[in-house]
Amino acid sequence: MIALAPTSVVWANVGPGHDGRQHPYRSSWTWQGQPLPFVPYDESWAPAEPAGAPVSVLGSYERSLAAFADRLPAAAIPAEKTEAELVLVAGGGDRMWPSLRFTHELAERRAAAGRTTTVITRADAGHRTVFPGEVAPPPSALFDHGGTPEADAALGAAAWPQVLAAVRGG
Repeated sequence: MIALAPTSVVWANVGPGHDGRQHPYRSSWTWQGQPLPFVPYDESWAPAEPAGAPVSVLGSYERSLAAFADRLPAAAIPAEKTEAELVLVAGGGDRMWPSLRFTHELAERRAAAGRTTTVITRADAGHRTVFPGEVAPPPSALFDHGGTPEADAALGAAAWPQVLAAVRGG
């Protein structure tokens, strides 16, 4: 399994569900048709950027993790239960959510369970890893993904051999 800018917990829905309603929040994920425990969003967060500028939502996720800390154990994604090889790729400059924190949480839980995890990180890369041969996406007018095209590409180049090995099964 390969996860780029992963999360370590299940989050609430973003936007309306099948019923067209955004609230009350509900789980983004289900297992065997049943919603999984999730972390809701702290609605007291507001963007700090000026109107019209790309927004970093990192603060929203960090604030929600703190506000709903009691829900984190139940909402934790149990990556430690899988025997599959796991490759985690994250940038420390991610401005969408704390993917580096999530990467370390997943790897630590797996290590505690005796499972190994391949972790590839780069401090200055953002949310979007760019692999060799890919064209970097244009900057978003809506969201600040963090990093730079060069750092995102360097993270992708560093991760690529491990990603290929995982896909090939060896």
